[in-house]
Amino acid sequence: MANHKSSLKRIRSNAAKRLRNRYQAKTTRNAIKKLRNTTTKADAAALLGKVISMLDRLAKKNVIHKNKASNNKSKLTKFVNGLS
Repeated sequence: MANHKSSLKRIRSNAAKRLRNRYQAKTTRNAIKKLRNTTTKADAAALLGKVISMLDRLAKKNVIHKNKASNNKSKLTKFVNGLS
């Protein structure tokens, strides 16, 4: 265990940030699954904007890699465009 005051604080703040990042990443994954399970194009198009926004936010904060966000956005857009 660390002894310095600053390292103890860093441990606490890292734990808090990790929890927040995990929560946001899990919420985004659930939103992606919800979008994938939609069957109508109107519902999917409404969800797509929100999911893309979530992915961009996670990539900006380096919670997920920017290429992973880009790949997800591309695949989801293709999926929505393919719905009838």
